[in-house]
Amino acid sequence: MSLFGSLYVGVSGLQTSNNALNTTAHNMSNLDTEGYTRQQVAQGTRTYVTISKSQSTSWQQLGLGVNYSQTRQVRDYFLDLNYRRESGRNAFYDVSTSALEEIEYILGESNEGHEFSVSLSNLWTAVEELSKDPTSSVNQNLFVTRSYEFLTRAGAVYTSLCEYQDNLNRTVQTDVDKINSYAQEIEALNEKIVGIEAGDVEHANDLRDRRNYLLDELAKLGNISYKEDMVGYVSVQFEGVDLVKGGLVNEVALYTDPKTGFYTPYWVMLADFDYDEDGQPVATEEGIASAKVFNLTQKISSDLNTDIGSLKGTLLARGDHRATFSEIKDINKDGEYEEGWYNSNVAESIVMNIEAEFDQLINAVVTKINGILANAAEREEQRNPGSDYLRDENGDPYQLFEKSVDEEGWTVSNLVINMELRQNPSLLTFRLGDHSEDQKTMEELKAAFEEKIYTLNPNVETPVSFRDYYKNLVSQVANAGSVFRAIQDSQTVATDAILNAREQIVGVSSDEELQNMIMFQNAYNASSRYINVVSEMLEHILTQLGRG
Repeated sequence: MSLFGSLYVGVSGLQTSNNALNTTAHNMSNLDTEGYTRQQVAQGTRTYVTISKSQSTSWQQLGLGVNYSQTRQVRDYFLDLNYRRESGRNAFYDVSTSALEEIEYILGESNEGHEFSVSLSNLWTAVEELSKDPTSSVNQNLFVTRSYEFLTRAGAVYTSLCEYQDNLNRTVQTDVDKINSYAQEIEALNEKIVGIEAGDVEHANDLRDRRNYLLDELAKLGNISYKEDMVGYVSVQFEGVDLVKGGLVNEVALYTDPKTGFYTPYWVMLADFDYDEDGQPVATEEGIASAKVFNLTQKISSDLNTDIGSLKGTLLARGDHRATFSEIKDINKDGEYEEGWYNSNVAESIVMNIEAEFDQLINAVVTKINGILANAAEREEQRNPGSDYLRDENGDPYQLFEKSVDEEGWTVSNLVINMELRQNPSLLTFRLGDHSEDQKTMEELKAAFEEKIYTLNPNVETPVSFRDYYKNLVSQVANAGSVFRAIQDSQTVATDAILNAREQIVGVSSDEELQNMIMFQNAYNASSRYINVVSEMLEHILTQLGRG
């Protein structure tokens, strides 16, 4: 090889080492950048120049130096796939655990809660005191006051559950906005990456980093799958439906329930719309039935991968309406009997299940007390026709609890205390026409709190009393919370293990990069010294030998 050719080899070493140093510096400067993937220099030999071909074992060839072929990202496809699936599963159980913790607080078993259990206990104490001296105005006032307190705190608990549903509903909207935003950005990045890498000269590594970060975030919201084609375009499916494909984004929209205001995510491209008088599309419940993003009737199972994504967890926790006691008896939200309704549509929702069970307790207490007062008035009427015992001015039996609106069923949301009795508790005289105390009614009131005839839901066989019902309800929440926390802790460990394994590959190690920097610096210096030697040889030839 000529000396000038040797200079060319040295220059290739300088250029390649310089580019490698720049890549190392780029890695170091992005040491703490979220979503950044470590970049690695790929080097190769330049094309050899063949001087002659002989019949010997090797040809006579000259090398042209080193070639800086590309700067590639260091990633593991399978670790990415596993991390995104497990992080989505972790997000699902995180939502479920948070929902149970919020319900525990709402039920009042903390110092800052509503302390509903205290009001229930106080009502039982008032009944006991009333049974000792039913004609005492003090005991009558205590009974009515404690009933009012019981109803007030029950309403606060149920209202808080409904408000939490509303908070979850707002989270649904936020998550859907994120999905659409991520999808639009992924599509925009696809176009840029394909355009930059079309010439096979430059690699859009930083854009790929951003796209991978978006896939990580999207995976936390739901079950995704994706595939990159030969030109660098990534197609993405969300819950088995194309989200980004062929230059198009299939947006997720929200259908708003006219009764509850709850959102239901659906695919715009798969929905059937009605049209208003102005020709604008209008989503209907029937039109989105086959376009819903999630099938919430599926069994939740890790084996089936149906427990992935915070959005699905939020929808399941929230439910699709405000649940009441009647649904435990398989009466659907339209007031009609539907076999298996509770297990299919209420039991899977953490909040709705508690709403229904809690409302059942309130309904049982209210209807029992009102029924006992009505029976007492009827018994006295049979003994003494025309008696006004426990009756109002219209001759109707006094009801301690009344409905605020004319609806079927006694639910927490439509109950109020009888204001006439609230203002004048002594109207509940509990003194019969013969001036004796109504001990029969007292016995029934006490028995109402002690008889074990109530179950939390159709799946629980052990009957309990009023006093134990609420304890079992709280224990059920606590046990479920403990189970979900254990699952979440285990899932967090699994997710962190995969993340750490992935970070060992994609993450930037300052120690490793410093070693590379020293290596490339030494290579640069070696190439520089090599060029100096060749230069000195040329100078010697030109100055010394050229004189002859």
